[in-house]
Amino acid sequence: MHIVVESPIDASPRVQQVRGMFDLPAEKTSRVSWDVSLPLEREPWSIGLIVGPSGCGKTTLATRLFPDADYHGPLESAPIGERSSVVDAFPAALGIQDVVALLSAVGFASPPAWLRPFHVLSTGQQFRVRLALALAQAGERCVVFDEYTSVVDRTVARVGSAAVAKLVRQRGQRFVAVTCHDDVEAWLNPDWVYRPAENRFTRRLLRRRPTIDLDIVRVKASAWPLFAPHHYLSAALAPSAVCFLASWRDRPVAYSAWLPFYGQGPKARREHRTVTLPDYQGVGIGNALSDFVASLWTGLGYRALSSTTHPAMIRSRLRSPNWRMHRAPSFATGRAGRLRHATTRLTAGFAYIGPALPPVAARALLEDAS
Repeated sequence: MHIVVESPIDASPRVQQVRGMFDLPAEKTSRVSWDVSLPLEREPWSIGLIVGPSGCGKTTLATRLFPDADYHGPLESAPIGERSSVVDAFPAALGIQDVVALLSAVGFASPPAWLRPFHVLSTGQQFRVRLALALAQAGERCVVFDEYTSVVDRTVARVGSAAVAKLVRQRGQRFVAVTCHDDVEAWLNPDWVYRPAENRFTRRLLRRRPTIDLDIVRVKASAWPLFAPHHYLSAALAPSAVCFLASWRDRPVAYSAWLPFYGQGPKARREHRTVTLPDYQGVGIGNALSDFVASLWTGLGYRALSSTTHPAMIRSRLRSPNWRMHRAPSFATGRAGRLRHATTRLTAGFAYIGPALPPVAARALLEDAS
């Protein structure tokens, strides 16, 4: 494709002065052209990346190369009204279960925040909402997302890229990210990359995203307030909870609290609260922390049990070889005083059946409260 962009030049006094200062030709138009050859249809693809420095023509090329795409630019207005909740921005034909699945899949798995207006969300949350909306509204059209991750922290950009890549491939859609940040490439894992500044097109073999190595320690309840606003149920934490904190690159990212389980059968511990901070949702950090703590209890001779109402966590547990569902989604029964929350919502019960942490390591971690 031969692409030409021209714009008229008004020969004002200042323009004439600049021409004289820098010996520029006296032309009536400014002209930029590209000769681009992208063999996109030779092989199937889901995700593309156009990356390069500002001014190299990324936006122009993206709009010309994908004229029928659902384009999302950097100057778009808020996708919903000031008073409307985030969930009300999605197409009316989309069921609430699909809306919840989309928001969770892009790493925005905080139900309390779904009910808020778009403009009060953090920049990172707004970024993920825009991604979910773009994929929901595109249908079979390719989505072109310009200035991709330009307004978010680079850690948020990487984690969000891993989440959106997984979602795009699950939905069988096509997505093209246009950005000046090449640090997202390994996390977005595109099928192809085009660098306009070098006029270089490369196909990329799919590989695993970079690993996320968590540091997990036992902590006191005083660390809970950082995570409490993001839990999908109550912000309250039981006084008897045994709590654990996961950090990544010296940043706190997830929190898990567990309680004794009083019931029939062998001694057990049950999951009480597990929360991942919004900027780090979508790549399985909460599930990894939950699995690790469950393996700790197993190593100490306890059963590890968990009940959840969150659709994303239920789906994850059903796919995981480390958990077995012993109670399908249902309303809990029992004394209303102790189960008043569970009797008003569907929950599913799971038991941990994965590997156990060595007892010595489990005991050392449990006794070392920061």
